[in-house]
Amino acid sequence: MPSDQSSAALSRWYAIQCKGGESFRAEENLLNQGFDIFHPTLLCRKKRRGKVEWVNEPLFPYYLFIYLDQLQSNWRPIRSTRGVSRIVTFGDRPAVISHELIALLKAREDQDALPSTFEAGQEVTVENGPFAGHSATFQQQLSRARNGEERAIILLQWLNRTQEVEVPISHLMR
Repeated sequence: MPSDQSSAALSRWYAIQCKGGESFRAEENLLNQGFDIFHPTLLCRKKRRGKVEWVNEPLFPYYLFIYLDQLQSNWRPIRSTRGVSRIVTFGDRPAVISHELIALLKAREDQDALPSTFEAGQEVTVENGPFAGHSATFQQQLSRARNGEERAIILLQWLNRTQEVEVPISHLMR
């Protein structure tokens, strides 16, 4: 954001509508052109190729936000940027997004930046795999396996005994 007071008064956040599934492409291309972009994302668990993984997805799948000066910014290249469909407007005026809303979205994104890690002794629930639905006690996180999947050792009550079991960490939930 510009530090000049008069310029800052004219600078605002605007919404950009992206083509289907191309918000990350639009973000990359706009950043390469030097624009100040905010693309709120959400870290969520998805099943891909039979594995549950943490995936970064857009909070608003077809939209991202751009910070522009009404007088000094060159708006023309935005419309022809790959991945961009249009600047969102109300009538013939670009839709202004409040700084407060952007600040709230950024604060939420900072809190959700990484999946939470587990602590030894913490109660967890196994969500997937042969032990799905069972409660267990988290023991330790292991270094990445050969296939890149993070794993954990849990203590599971099974067959009237406490069993030490190794499972993918993505199968666990607090």
